[in-house]
Amino acid sequence: MRAMQQPPWNYEQAPHAEPGDETTVNLRAYLDRMDDAKMRAYDPAWSDTALMNWCGDFRDDGLLFLPCSERDVDAAEFRRELEGAIAYRRSLRA
Repeated sequence: MRAMQQPPWNYEQAPHAEPGDETTVNLRAYLDRMDDAKMRAYDPAWSDTALMNWCGDFRDDGLLFLPCSERDVDAAEFRRELEGAIAYRRSLRA
């Protein structure tokens, strides 16, 4: 069994512009563990369908499979947090 390693960033606990909830924390933790190379391949011009296919963890109903969450995450919310995570990582590299 392979142990999970903490990534060098912590977007999960970075300051939020808006108040978050348990789902926000779970989504940010999910993004913290996304491979950096994969995240760098993201294209903001993608349609929601292309985004969901790239991610690979969206259900057939168009919602992110995010266990232990209070509410559903759609492509728009995922995209907002993903772009926030990308900017956060970029700021740490600067």
